[in-house]
Amino acid sequence: MLTREHFDVILAGGDLIDGSGSSRFVADVGILGDHVAAIGDLSDASADERLDVSGKVVAPGFIDAHTHDDRLLFADPAMKPKSSQGVTTVIVGNCGVSLAPFSAPGRPKPPLDLIFGLDPVRFPTFSGFLDAVDRQPAATNAAFLIGHQTVRVREVVDLNRPAEYDEILAMRSHVAEAMEAGAIGLSTGLFYPPARAATTDEVVALTEVAAAAGGLYATHLRDEGAKLLDSVKEALEIGRRTNAPVVLSHHKASGVANHGKVKESLPLIREARKSQKVALDVYPYIASSTVLLSERVADSSKVLITWSEPMPEAAGRDLAELAMEYQQSPIAMVSRLQPAGAIYFSMAEDDVREVISFEDVMIGSDGIPHDEKPHPRLWGTFPRILGYYVREVGLFSLEEAVRRMTSLPASVFGLKDRGCIREGAYADITIFNPETIIDSANFDSPTQPAEGILAVMTNGTFIWRNGKPTGARPGRALRLRDQVMPKN
Repeated sequence: MLTREHFDVILAGGDLIDGSGSSRFVADVGILGDHVAAIGDLSDASADERLDVSGKVVAPGFIDAHTHDDRLLFADPAMKPKSSQGVTTVIVGNCGVSLAPFSAPGRPKPPLDLIFGLDPVRFPTFSGFLDAVDRQPAATNAAFLIGHQTVRVREVVDLNRPAEYDEILAMRSHVAEAMEAGAIGLSTGLFYPPARAATTDEVVALTEVAAAAGGLYATHLRDEGAKLLDSVKEALEIGRRTNAPVVLSHHKASGVANHGKVKESLPLIREARKSQKVALDVYPYIASSTVLLSERVADSSKVLITWSEPMPEAAGRDLAELAMEYQQSPIAMVSRLQPAGAIYFSMAEDDVREVISFEDVMIGSDGIPHDEKPHPRLWGTFPRILGYYVREVGLFSLEEAVRRMTSLPASVFGLKDRGCIREGAYADITIFNPETIIDSANFDSPTQPAEGILAVMTNGTFIWRNGKPTGARPGRALRLRDQVMPKN
């Protein structure tokens, strides 16, 4: 289009990848307020700022489909690990762990301590949590899941047994309150100790509350190793019984004995997608990270400590080397380090590529922001996909990669007018150099900003520019009731 209008910002002459998967094309993008107002030839239009982005890609802001950024929204409102890599919206409350509803003092049970820590950020209600995000906005948008583990720790007296009738009713009331407040669904982490005793029926009882309100079911499977296929089947059953869309978190086959199992799980997922709503996400690394668990040590070729409360100096150290120094077995060393977190090298590169290549797989960092020495996925996931797996390995086109990071998760999570660049959409935009974008974070230096990210905008405002945060905090709490786009 040709226009003489006035805009706040014009992004001039960039290669526009609009998020749909369609081929890129050269166009100007005019931004007015928090929306994209015009796309086309804006050479005759005026603007408060005209930014020449010729030779660069202008894409929708990336949507991180799987995060643990609940507390980061308050602790680092610039959201540097995410804004630095082009992320403008984060999905929080994953793996059954959400910041609300929870109000008990002290350190919560692992893995809740991954996001809670010892600071006083506690919210007894989900509505109180989202209202706090409204009052203290971050640089990025956020959409919110309520965590099964969080409500289970709050209401189930003995976590080593299935929940009783009254306890299930109490948990259902928390889910109902969260959905009314604007949560987009329920998440579980059935692998973790606080949830292992939960039956499928218990999860169904909670998921049906979320589903009735239009929410989805996201799950860290009960087992990602020897019982991977059974765990996928359980998640699919929960979706069928509740009519809830299912999101399979950070899909993988963990442990050397299970390498190659994704060749069985992915066809199972593909077949289920013919009759029910199923999505999945992945991060582009062969190592996972969570709390330090002795059962994870045996199936990992290497374990790095990310934090330890009694031994903070252990952060970044190899568990096997620590055990040798202290003349203890690795398992005994695990006990000595607790409470602690770790990185587990337990996956196969071929499996990672198989999952990344699966049709309609979303990208989720699964980073843990509060680790002393975090997994580099926290800072590097999206540029690693674009720079390594797209440009260098060639798994799929840049346009397809952007689609999986933008319009696809926007559809799955029902985020209206996000994940696309079109007239009338929110101006969540990432500008990057397709020739140089790459992750800089690694396991030795995990908190390095990516290369090739020129600028990032949330709701029409720059949040990252010239290699640093701008200080602006235009992000919003994205509530389910405000999102009317049907989920994929």
